[in-house]
Amino acid sequence: MEQLVGVHHHRHSLSPRAPRTPTRAQPQPQPLLHHLPSNRFRDLHSQIHAHPAAGRVLRATPPFFLVLLAAVYLLASVTIFSAPTPLLRLRSVSPRPLLLPMPAPPPRPELFELDDGRVRVRLTNVGAAITSLLVPDKNGVLADVVLGFDSLDPYLLALLSRSQHLVWLQMELKSENGTSPYFGCIVGRVANRIKDGKFILNGVQHNLSINNPPNTLHGGFKGFDKTIWKVAEYNKGDNPSITFKYHSKDGEEGYPGDVSVTARYSLLSSATLKLEMEAIPLNKATPISLAQHTYWNLAGHSSGDVLSHSVQIWGSQITPVDQTSIPTGEFMSVSGTPFDFLDGNRIGSRVSQVPGGYDHNYVLDSGEVKLGLRHVAKVSDPLSLRVLDIWADAPGVQFYTGNFLHGITGKGGAVYGKHAGLCLETQGFPNAVNQPNFPSIVIHPGEKYRHTMLFEFSTE
Repeated sequence: MEQLVGVHHHRHSLSPRAPRTPTRAQPQPQPLLHHLPSNRFRDLHSQIHAHPAAGRVLRATPPFFLVLLAAVYLLASVTIFSAPTPLLRLRSVSPRPLLLPMPAPPPRPELFELDDGRVRVRLTNVGAAITSLLVPDKNGVLADVVLGFDSLDPYLLALLSRSQHLVWLQMELKSENGTSPYFGCIVGRVANRIKDGKFILNGVQHNLSINNPPNTLHGGFKGFDKTIWKVAEYNKGDNPSITFKYHSKDGEEGYPGDVSVTARYSLLSSATLKLEMEAIPLNKATPISLAQHTYWNLAGHSSGDVLSHSVQIWGSQITPVDQTSIPTGEFMSVSGTPFDFLDGNRIGSRVSQVPGGYDHNYVLDSGEVKLGLRHVAKVSDPLSLRVLDIWADAPGVQFYTGNFLHGITGKGGAVYGKHAGLCLETQGFPNAVNQPNFPSIVIHPGEKYRHTMLFEFSTE
């Protein structure tokens, strides 16, 4: 240490004494300080030579300081390592910011395609709708046999149909009676009409949106057709399929309880499109009745009206309606009436005998069964010889002949007029929630609503 600071002192005393007079000149030793990189030590050397008293104090300080530092270090080590385990972790237990889960972004509107080489289907998650379906005719020529739009814009604008800024557009996209044409979509929470938009369930009256005065139609202003569904699964392989999901909230359009809804479209090996619909009430009993609302024209969507199509419906009764299209609660035989399609009839042969056209619920009979589903209807076009067979497990089917289509511009600039397409919507009976003699559509928590359909294509 003395060499480091360049200080000489007597071996036995720290007291000062007179400097010894040298007998001959001797070179002064160069302090090692000049070889150290630290400026701090060079400054200290200068201060000691300038102030001798400081040097005397420094000679006693280093040993004492080192001993004190060692004692403190030893004491601290004993304290830390003898402390309970939580103290040893004190440095790692630093406060962390509170991380709140971010809500999932809403699904984006998209188009999807299923293709098995014979049937090609385009769908969108807007309303879980079919926008295009290509099938071959007797000569193998493909044609799009469903009404719809080329882009998603008209489907998306339907979501905003209540906006007062879109009144002009509503006139373009809506049909004559003020309601959306429901092209290709799934409708719900309850398909068809509910009288006066109200029902009583478990002693509580529920008031729904009145979007088809004086009644509620197809779920209300924002039914399942006017929502963007989540894509839960999409397979493009040998067995193409797509699964859409939607969460309907308690109070939506006036309906009670939260409901989880799933719709799965898949192509089977026999030129068949399968639709499986499920709905689970999560916390309250609620009415559920879903329907697929595609408009079919087997000659091609732009080929004009469907009055030349032949239709066979396996239903020997209908539920007659009042002047606002609400069932009276009665059952009427179709025998001897223009509603008789048991053996197949051309639509145009008797449509004029039905005021306004066909828009009625048929009570399905027990008949031929395929994959646990009964035969609902058969449609054929005399020109293309395309045939569509529909199978389902619902109690009824709404036969509708596009009576309110009026000048709607669709795919490829085609203009859809009256009777440009027909619908066969398998469903629970209309207004069943208010008719105790109809099959119940009320589903309770712990139960599951199921509804399956097959759309089977062929040629004659």
